[in-house]
Amino acid sequence: MKFADFINTKAIRADLKAVSKEEVIRELVQSLLDSGQIEADQQEDIISAIMKREDLGSTGIGRGVAVPHTKHPSVQKLVGTVGVSSEGVDFDSLDGERVQLFFLLISPPERPGDHLRALENISRQLRDENFCRFLKQSKTADDISQLLQEADDNQFVSG
Repeated sequence: MKFADFINTKAIRADLKAVSKEEVIRELVQSLLDSGQIEADQQEDIISAIMKREDLGSTGIGRGVAVPHTKHPSVQKLVGTVGVSSEGVDFDSLDGERVQLFFLLISPPERPGDHLRALENISRQLRDENFCRFLKQSKTADDISQLLQEADDNQFVSG
């Protein structure tokens, strides 16, 4: 699975304003709403579902990265976005570091394989130091979109 399969480039946010975990999630879910990926009447329920997932354990996986996600019946296919916070946000990350890179995913409950493949793709790409560094330095959604395309073309990670 490639980023192009689930990241909506119109929803990418290169300059997150959020300063808390819930604000980050709200801002990224709003970006999916603004880009037509989710319905307005489902927005609060999706935010609540992601926050419940965070209550189970932070999706801040370390090295300045978090992957907040949930399964939700309102989506027909896996949808996601990327956000970058130049300042970083306290996300209760496993390593205690502030998080700058956010990959938010929402998938239909009946498609767990897609959800897992997306998470696997994200974690594989994020093992590449250059990819992470370039993403954190991105100033525009176009920059981020270009980096995701390069990752899809295997310019960062081998095999």
